[in-house]
Order: sequence, then structure tokens, then C-alpha cells
Amino acid sequence: MCGIVGYIGNRQAYPILIKGLHRLEYRGYDSAGIALIDNDHLKVYKAKGKVSDLELFAEQKDIAGTIGIAHTRWATHGEPTQSNAHPHFSQSEEIAIIHNGIIENYSVLKEGLIKEGYTFQSQTDTEVLVQLIEFMKNRNGTDLPTAVQLALNEVVGAYAIAVLERNNPDMIVAARKGSPLVIGIGEDEYFIGSDATPIIEFTNQVTYIGDEEIVTIKRNEPLRIKTIGNIDKTPEIQKLELTLNQLEKGGYPHFMLKEIFEQPHTLSDCMRGRVNVDSDNITLAGFIDNKEKFLNAKRIIITACGTSWHAAQIGMYAIEEYARIPVEVEYSSEFRYRKPVINKDDIVIAISQSGETADTLAAVELAKQQGAFIFGICNVVGSSIPRNTHSGCYTHVGPEIGVASTKAFTAQVTVLTMLAILIGKEKGTISHQEYLKLIRELSLIPDKASEILQKNDQIAELSKSFTYASNCIYLGRGYNFPVALEGALKLKEISYIHAEGYPAAEMKHGPIALISNEMPVIVIATQSDTYEKVTSNIQEIKARKGRIISVVTEGDTLVRDLSSFCIEVPKTEPCLTPLLSVIPLQLLAYHIAVVKGCDVDQPRNLAKSVTVE
Repeated sequence: MCGIVGYIGNRQAYPILIKGLHRLEYRGYDSAGIALIDNDHLKVYKAKGKVSDLELFAEQKDIAGTIGIAHTRWATHGEPTQSNAHPHFSQSEEIAIIHNGIIENYSVLKEGLIKEGYTFQSQTDTEVLVQLIEFMKNRNGTDLPTAVQLALNEVVGAYAIAVLERNNPDMIVAARKGSPLVIGIGEDEYFIGSDATPIIEFTNQVTYIGDEEIVTIKRNEPLRIKTIGNIDKTPEIQKLELTLNQLEKGGYPHFMLKEIFEQPHTLSDCMRGRVNVDSDNITLAGFIDNKEKFLNAKRIIITACGTSWHAAQIGMYAIEEYARIPVEVEYSSEFRYRKPVINKDDIVIAISQSGETADTLAAVELAKQQGAFIFGICNVVGSSIPRNTHSGCYTHVGPEIGVASTKAFTAQVTVLTMLAILIGKEKGTISHQEYLKLIRELSLIPDKASEILQKNDQIAELSKSFTYASNCIYLGRGYNFPVALEGALKLKEISYIHAEGYPAAEMKHGPIALISNEMPVIVIATQSDTYEKVTSNIQEIKARKGRIISVVTEGDTLVRDLSSFCIEVPKTEPCLTPLLSVIPLQLLAYHIAVVKGCDVDQPRNLAKSVTVE
């Protein structure tokens, strides 16, 4: 969702900003723009469409300047048009702004500004903010940083902003609340990003801006940070672990395929230092430091959105089976608004790949206010969820660029499974023998994932048979029910084929009416306690001429004979099956989307990091 890039230094800003915008394309967007200052001229260029459209538009324009800001917009207020694209000018065209987030009280602010004689050129909430900043500056006779501070004290909502002023060619003012912002520190130069991806090529020294903080970035001067309440803050400099190679496709046609194929490696990274077969042990620092809270917890609530919610469902199965603690899984967007009952002996687990998901952050704040212990599961070091939770666990999968999450999902499931097993071991709710068996099987999962990836060509060929479909059903039971939900989501996200996931037994309660020889039905039927029940469901589909694609355990013959197409996965423990059974579904969705000619990495209307409600 919306990307921010900024630069101030001795180099020409335009190439750095454009390269940064390309790095941020994975976030999802529909327009792009850039603002530069040179020789007392504040120049703004913007275009509907891709960054490449912006480059084409700016081709014959004056792009000189060693200070600038740039933006990719994901439409919230107003359609994707050139006039609604960022940056936005103030009325005098002395100030320009880029903005991620939503100003919730923009209409009230806009009415007040109209009464003061301001006119508006766009439908956006962002233009209201830049006009408000100019109004505050003129009314109070202040400098730009103070005007930004005064304006933000009037704002309700979320924002990450960067602001330029024509008469201040050596300064950028930036601020954030509820939307991420990072400052890169180089040699006599500074970089701004909504995440670290546009910065890593130039520096690995960064500072993350906190909520309600305003940073004044001046050429050849130290950063100055203060809160909107006027309290000075000292920048905390951190070293990025991100590498430039992680942001490249590495020879793959799409980031999504690369990230699917990275899973044997990322699963190993997620378990490295945590699962030790030699010492027969699982170690999670976030658990060890808070062991008594987990052992005494009366209930665990897991809150998440999208793919992370599916991972949470699998975590619920595992925690209840092995730790014998009641678990509730909540959509963050519902949890935050429905006045949930949260007790002080509850544990709330918040899951987010980016660590910036707005609804999940709001759920965290709600749970904290009611006294719960908050445990975060996140991929991005230094993001908001790790900073706002009491403890947690990073997934360590590296940057996930494809909008449709793959490796982040399997890592989240791995962390939740390790946590469930570890709590069960410490509580004595699983035997030592079972604990050792699960540790050893966990250690084998990366190699088993590699075996599945060798079937890529087979799945690519299979996908050609299903590009005609306009609807699909995904079925699974037990641990594989959330996998069915995730498989359906992947297909929807990148191929635009309508798909729904169901518990296999629920098919008879409605979805069976959809079955015909035109309806592909993807069934996850690996070996488990419910295998015979799932087989019966497949028989029912077969009797109604449904086209069955099954995911089965190696060596299965019964379901294979009932299926139009069959994909085998290695045998493992039921709780670990999702780590394997989801991979064929990821590949199937990917290849169907490719055959259909869809934009796999940047599907329409979607954003990678959903930082607005």
C-alpha cells in the first residue's frame, strides 16, 4: 500500500527516487508522482498508472535537483487519476506533500479551510493536509516544522508524510502515526522510505520514526526529532540486515515463484537456532522470557488479517491439541470494534508479515489497554508490531515482495507450531516421546518441501486445464481446512477466479449445489484421522461429475483413482501437513495466473502492506 521515497544530499535526486519507487512497486499502487526543488523551483510531476508511466511523462521535463520526494498511491479518497496522485501542492504551490494513510476528519478540516478561502484541485484527504499546513504556517507566522506540528495536532487518522517547501531547498520534514517511515543515513545525505527496500542500496544505517514523531531532515545537519507534543527525541540508529540480492528476482520470472521456491531455505531459517535435533530441544526466546505467562494463560486469542488469519487457524489447532489451552482466532478488523472481553490472564498473539497492518496494530492497542500480554509474530525487524508488543518471534524469511504471501505463511505456521509444541512440553500435556518425534519431523520439513517443488513442471502443465474456470471450491478437514482457505485466497488474489474454501464435511450444507462437470474442486486429502471422511466427500463430488484435483500423501491409491488430477506430498505428522500441502496450491494458483496473463506480483486492487482500514 502506498510507497514513500525521499532524498536530500549532493547527488541528483531523480534517479534515486525513481529507483526507489520501482523497489516499492510490490506494495500495490495505481499512480505515481515526484517533487523536486532546484534553483528555487518546486516541480511536481505525476501520472496515473505505473512508475514507468511517470518516467515517460517526465522524460522531457526538468528533473534537476538534489532534494526530492516521490510516491506511489493506492487509491482511498478519489479515483486513480493524475489530479488525485501525489505529491499535492498547497494553494500557493509553495509546499508539496506525499502521504500514506487516511485523514479521518479531512471533511471537517476541508470545510474550515474552504471558509478561509482555500480551493482544492483533488478529491483526496492528502490535499487537505497540505493546505492545513500552509494555513497554520501563514496564520501563526511559523517555520515549516512548526506548521507541520500544529497541523498534525488537528488531524485524526493515520499518516506517514514527507513535506517540501520551495523556499527551503535544504530541508524535508517527515512525520508518522500508524503508518511506517524509516530514515536512511548516508555520507552527507539522507534517504526516506515507507520501508527499507528503497534505502538498502545506498546505506544500511537507519532510524525508524515512531508514532506521532516529526523529523526535520536538513542538508549536512544531524536529524532532529520531536513529538507532536513538542518533546525532543534522540534518533536510535540501527543496522539493516536486508541485502540487495534479496530484492532481486534471481532469474525467476516473478517474485512470487522465487518466494515459493525459497521456502525450503526460509523454513530452515525460521527454525535455525530454535529447533535442535542433536539436543532434542525447541528454543524460543520470546517464550522462555515469559514462560509463566504462557503456562498460566487461561485463554489465547490470535488476531490477524488475510493469509496471517489462515496461519492463525492452523496455530489454533496446534495449540489446543498440544498445549490444551483454549484458543480463539479473530479477524483484527472485527476484534478491534466489537468490544471483546479480554482478561489480564489472556495472551493475545498478533500476526502480521509486514508488522504494519493497521487493523492488527489497533487490535494490539485495544488488548494492551485491557491488560493482556501481547506476543507478536512478524517478519519485518523494527516494524510497528514488534515495537508495540511485550514479546514475540520474528519469522526470518527475508523480504516478501510478491503481494500474494507464500513464504511468510509457512513461516508463521512454523512459529505457531513450535510455540504449541514448546508450551505442551513445558505443561506436560504431551509426552517426551511425542515431543522428540515432533522435533525430528520438524527438522525434515525443509527437505520434504524441496521434494514437492520438483513437481513444479507437472503442476504447471496441470494448470492449463483449469484456466477456463470462473469458480473453484477448495476442501479440507482438520489442519488442512485452513489450507483450503489459503489455497482459495491465492487463486482469487492473482488469477481473479472466484474460489471458496470449506471444511469438507460442510460441502453437503450448501456448496454441493454448485458441483458440476464445469466446477474444479481441489481437495486436500492427506493421511489423517479424517482421511476416510474426506474420501467419502470425494465420492459425493465424483457422483455429481465434479472435476477433482487432489493433494494426497505419497503412495495413496484410493483418492488417486477418484481424482482427475493428483499431486502427492511426503508423509509427515498431521500438525505439520499444512507446511507441505499448501505448496502445490501456491504453485497451482501461480501457474493458472501466468497462463491467464495476469500480473502475478502486483494483482489489481491489492496492496502488500495494508496500512489503512
